[in-house]
Amino acid sequence: MLEKVNYKDVIRFSFAYWGRQKKMWPALLGLMGLAAVLDTLFPVMTGVLVSAIDNNASADVLLWTFAGFLALEFFYHTTRNGSIWVWNRFALKNLRGIVTEAFGKVQRFSTDWHANSFAGGTVRKITRGMWSFDTYEDIIFMYLYPTAVVMLSTIIIMAIKWPIMGLVTAGVVVVYVASSIFTVVKINAPRFRRSAAEDTKVGAALADAITGCPTVKSFGREKSEELRFGGVVNNWSGAAVNAWQVANGTDLIRRYISILMMGVMVGSAILLWKQGRADTGDVVFVFTSFIVLSAYLRHIGEQVANLQRAITEMEDVIWYWKTDIAVKDAKDAKDFVPGEGEIVFDKVTFAYKGQEEPIYKDFDIRIAPGEKVALVGHSGSGKSTFVKVLQRLYDIQDGQIRVDGQCVAAVTQSSLRKGMALVPQEPILFHRSLAENIAYGKPEASMDEIIAAAKQAYAHEFIEALSEGYKTLVGERGIKLSGGERQRVAIARAILADAPVLILDEATSALDSVSEHYIQKALDTLMEGRTTITIAHRLATIKSVDRILVFDQGRIVEQGRHDELVTREGSVYRRLFEMQALDLVGEDYAEADKELSGEAAA
Repeated sequence: MLEKVNYKDVIRFSFAYWGRQKKMWPALLGLMGLAAVLDTLFPVMTGVLVSAIDNNASADVLLWTFAGFLALEFFYHTTRNGSIWVWNRFALKNLRGIVTEAFGKVQRFSTDWHANSFAGGTVRKITRGMWSFDTYEDIIFMYLYPTAVVMLSTIIIMAIKWPIMGLVTAGVVVVYVASSIFTVVKINAPRFRRSAAEDTKVGAALADAITGCPTVKSFGREKSEELRFGGVVNNWSGAAVNAWQVANGTDLIRRYISILMMGVMVGSAILLWKQGRADTGDVVFVFTSFIVLSAYLRHIGEQVANLQRAITEMEDVIWYWKTDIAVKDAKDAKDFVPGEGEIVFDKVTFAYKGQEEPIYKDFDIRIAPGEKVALVGHSGSGKSTFVKVLQRLYDIQDGQIRVDGQCVAAVTQSSLRKGMALVPQEPILFHRSLAENIAYGKPEASMDEIIAAAKQAYAHEFIEALSEGYKTLVGERGIKLSGGERQRVAIARAILADAPVLILDEATSALDSVSEHYIQKALDTLMEGRTTITIAHRLATIKSVDRILVFDQGRIVEQGRHDELVTREGSVYRRLFEMQALDLVGEDYAEADKELSGEAAA
């Protein structure tokens, strides 16, 4: 659940970007303000021209008055376009900053955050937030600021000619603006907030369904997915139509107030004319002033509504901006210097956020350079956590983790993770070429290096068989490739990265026997000379490792080679191995896990 964003957050967010371009403020505000003042003088010149005609002025006076009128229009449009030229540069720089910084921030959020967030929803929030900020600052600089200048200028000009008209104009303006703000903030805003929330759900549901399209097809569930998506769309459309209809009603109220404002202003001018305190040109001046002023005020009514909507739709991207990253580099962090791959956990204590009991308590282990270690244990035993804190995806509460003698908290996260190559159980590839995917850990790699890595991973043959070869785009998440092909590309990527520490998440557990054969050969090549940590799901694949660590409730309850552990009477590892050999999988295996967990705890 996102923490609520308030107006102070909106202001701080705005000035965080506006403040970077202070040098542009004088030109921007000066040109926009001058254009608004020139627009206010249009009714003045209209009134002067009508008075000259009404008083039978000479041809020269009429000519010069009309020339002044044209000059005013010329300077107004020149100034207005000049302000837009400055504005385009100012606004675009802000948008570029918002989208790039939001992307950078989201990349650094925790793996748990990403696991609990729809990718489609996150993309929609960032892009919608960027364009909503564009709308928001357009309204402030292009509408509200010029409107404020026009209102103030009109009131001053009225007050100079007739003090009472200055008061009347100020009064009707205050009533109109106050009613606009009230109807928008108190009536419209909650409805548009709900509509925006439902809109995000539409994007997330659509992305989720499209991502899972192969699964949908395999189960013939297209109709049910359409019904499910239709329900989400119905919720959004119901919220949206309610917001739109209410906004339409409040807009009508503002238009009625505008009619009342015209009656008061123009009626007062006619009364002054009746009393001989104003001529025909003055009445025309007041009427045209109302036309100019009402046009700006009409924008206030509409734009305050749009402003509120934009602020509502900016809330997610502002939340990203103000939320601290859970794991930060130390101010004096240095780059990690890869060595031979020694790993030390020294009295480590760690608990996930919200957990009372730590998973690790004074946890100690040393993995020697080049040692091949397998982590075994039931779900929740702490084996996956071992890899997460090693990569510093989470910060530990006490103790120290060192890789090649360097504390992981004292080096930059980026350099630390470059020193570790990961081959996950389900590798994710980018919708880019095969060459780019293989070179992801070493972007500067030459084509010869990429091909050499692919050959070592037994991927070169199937890549060459593709029509585009290494230029082939693999599709979203590598969907164009089989599971075995994706694994071999991931292994080639790890080979090319050439990191001293290798992390394997049972890379062969979900493959057919042919694919597994090639993958295992590729892994044997990859593991040579590297410290290797394997998160083991199938114990038959770890018989040759140097050491097996059996985890239970955050403790290592057994360790040794496969031959030692499997012959040890009553050992957790032996029982686990025997059950897997008997194909006790699924629910039976889950029950066995619980039983073994209880025995280990006892």
